[in-house]
Amino acid sequence: MESWDTQRKKVAVIGGGLVGSLNACFLAKRNFQVDVYEAREDIRVAQLARGRSINLALSHRGRQALKAIGLEDQEKSLQFPMGQSHRSDKVPKDVTYDLIVGCDGAYSTVRSHLMKKPRFDYSQQYIPHGYMELTIPPRNGDFAMEPNYLHIWPRNTFMMIALPNKNKTFTCTLFMPFEEFEKLQTSRDVLDFFHKYFPDAIPLMGEQALTQDFFLLPAQAMISVKCSPFHFKSRCVLMGDAAHAIVPFFGQGMNAGFEDCLVFDELMEKFNNDLSMCLPEFSRFRIPDDHAVSDLSMYNYVEMRAHVNSRWFIFHKNVERFLHAIMPSTFIPLYTMVTFSRIRYHEAMLRWRWQKKVINKGFFLFGTLVAIGSTYLLIRSMAPRPLDYLRRPWDWVTNLQYTGHVSLKTPWSH
Repeated sequence: MESWDTQRKKVAVIGGGLVGSLNACFLAKRNFQVDVYEAREDIRVAQLARGRSINLALSHRGRQALKAIGLEDQEKSLQFPMGQSHRSDKVPKDVTYDLIVGCDGAYSTVRSHLMKKPRFDYSQQYIPHGYMELTIPPRNGDFAMEPNYLHIWPRNTFMMIALPNKNKTFTCTLFMPFEEFEKLQTSRDVLDFFHKYFPDAIPLMGEQALTQDFFLLPAQAMISVKCSPFHFKSRCVLMGDAAHAIVPFFGQGMNAGFEDCLVFDELMEKFNNDLSMCLPEFSRFRIPDDHAVSDLSMYNYVEMRAHVNSRWFIFHKNVERFLHAIMPSTFIPLYTMVTFSRIRYHEAMLRWRWQKKVINKGFFLFGTLVAIGSTYLLIRSMAPRPLDYLRRPWDWVTNLQYTGHVSLKTPWSH
């Protein structure tokens, strides 16, 4: 029988972005022959562009994936094996692979081929809001705002957020309905809008830089993609945005993609690199989680732009934090479950809903007890003897039994 080295399986990773590159590392570590194909001229440029504000985006899930492959502690940059990512002659060539891994983003070419297969479900949704990136420059060589926070300007139907970068700037992202963007046609329109809704941001950005950034690019669309299954037989599998593109409001797009890589590697370990066993299990295990994080991301946009303006919401959050402090393993805030643990996304959603029900029932019970107690005290305070009003019906019944009639005293009786 041939040894493993002489029958190494060949894998094509389509897409050399963050998820594709990490997948290539995992598979190469398992002694697969890996080729990475990338359509962009220089993937390093794309990865550098994605690196803005990435220091706040890598959650525990992403770190777990990098730690598993031994990359988390790299100080400066990550070097990924690019395989045959470019061919200088540009001549098409037929190549046979044992496995194709589609990591080619929200508009995946690999997924478009799977959509032609029977029983492959697919849906996409463009939300009615777009986004635009603006910049807050450094002030006196330092951050213009506190860098260790996510800054949010919630305005109910739209919002702006700011995240720090390593060069002491902030990337500000304005999320707003497209029809609102379309109303801002001139520099004066933009400045009037910001003076009305974000007056404190104007001195930080500068009027000239603000209007220049605003008209640099049009507002960009945001898409949410769901599909099922993530695989085709033992030949092809989708990961990252190719399988589940999500809106950015929970900051979990990259982390969910990295966790795809980690889960797939764990399943490869479990099934001893048997693709016919691993791929179906990957779809079965991962689809509920990736669909859940998509729904959570949609919800979090409403929470960030509107709910945080509600005093009741803030009170509810404080109660949640208090319960987590006294019962840390029973009550865990949703953000903590999603960002700082590897609790599965769909389990985090179910647990969050259960916790909300428990807290709301507690509020209802407390309110009921307060209402009963207040009613009791009110009755006790009535003169002369308020409980007589409750005893009178029984007195009437007794009197009727013995005398055959009842006398009722009315307010106008003398």
